Amino acid sequence: MPVYREKLWPTPWIYIVSLLLVPSSILVLAPVSMPAGIITGIVLYLAVIGALSLTSPTVEVRDGRLRAGRAEIELAHTGEAVAAEDAAARAERGTGLDARAFLVIRGWVQPVVRIPIIDPADPTPYWLVSSRRPKELAAAINGSRRPE
Repeated sequence: MPVYREKLWPTPWIYIVSLLLVPSSILVLAPVSMPAGIITGIVLYLAVIGALSLTSPTVEVRDGRLRAGRAEIELAHTGEAVAAEDAAARAERGTGLDARAFLVIRGWVQPVVRIPIIDPADPTPYWLVSSRRPKELAAAINGSRRPE
């Protein structure tokens, strides 16, 4: 059973804004065929929301491991996880970002958790992971890393 699990779904606004594909397709294809424009718009919308939903990464802490998207790391190789929100999160994703860091960030999820990598064989200095509940994620990582 996971200690922490979160799916980074897009916000509802992403789905609403994607609806603009329907009138855009109608506008482009109306001179050719109105039904073709409507059908194309609906198909494009369904493809976009399907892709956004299917590619949403899962962040999970379970059995002494952290999984973020398709990547996994043993918590024994991580340092103290730190949650960042608001201005601190913007700095982590922007000016404070190390190009060597491993990123699982999504633009629609502002808060992040910085997880230092203490394995000397790993060239990655830290993982930066988006989370809607960054304090809970950091606590799960830090609590699961401690010896039982």
